[in-house]
Amino acid sequence: MLSEPRSGRLAAWGNALLAGLISPDDAVLAIVGEDAVHRVEGLPGESGPVGLTLALGRLRALGVTGLRVALPAPGHPLGLSGPPDFNARALDAEEAVVCHGAALGLVPEVYEAGPAGDVHVEVVWHCLAVREAPPADVPSLGEAERELAEALREATQVLSRLDVAGSGPVAEAAVDAYRARAERGREVLAPGYPPRAVRVLELAQRVGLLVSVAYENGHGGAVSASEIAARSHALRPVERTARRAQVAAYNAFVEERERGVR
Repeated sequence: MLSEPRSGRLAAWGNALLAGLISPDDAVLAIVGEDAVHRVEGLPGESGPVGLTLALGRLRALGVTGLRVALPAPGHPLGLSGPPDFNARALDAEEAVVCHGAALGLVPEVYEAGPAGDVHVEVVWHCLAVREAPPADVPSLGEAERELAEALREATQVLSRLDVAGSGPVAEAAVDAYRARAERGREVLAPGYPPRAVRVLELAQRVGLLVSVAYENGHGGAVSASEIAARSHALRPVERTARRAQVAAYNAFVEERERGVR
């Protein structure tokens, strides 16, 4: 969770475009980010890969009114609703976008090319059929916010007791540096999202980063097998909670529209 998932950018800025809040050029620029190019393959009515601008227009014509995010992990099909083929590809990619208003989903495949020091990234979104059903295990924004606060308290206590690097000033400095980089030149979410979604996403990203820092900085004082197991036991539910909260934040645009808020 050190970076914003591509599915999050596609859903957030795609939703703003579908709602008429931004231009196609602005949406594509935000979705592509630092990548070289994004294309969509398998789109109904198109014989080959097409650019994002055309793809988003085609999705609108097909009846898509919103985009949701899925961030599945082994044993946790978060945000997915089937069928098995789509779920399997989304699990391999660890992310996907599910369309609202048409039974379609998009799974990214990332390609890197170029010499060391000058690598550019190209992304192909594979458009596949999905099952029209409620997404799995996605909490409301209120539930996600409460879960995050509780999980963060519990994990911090355990990690501090085990003297894990992810619970101290080194982790805090890494989080602050990441946030400073992330906040330069980008918005947390696209226009049209409720302030609570922004707050939940920021906290979810912070919690996810703390988990990553804890994993990447060795075992700290957790030197015994039982202590390492205890640390992993503490981190797994926190990581799961952070992913659930991310999905809740990205999906808030569609959820509010379904409730008639907008």
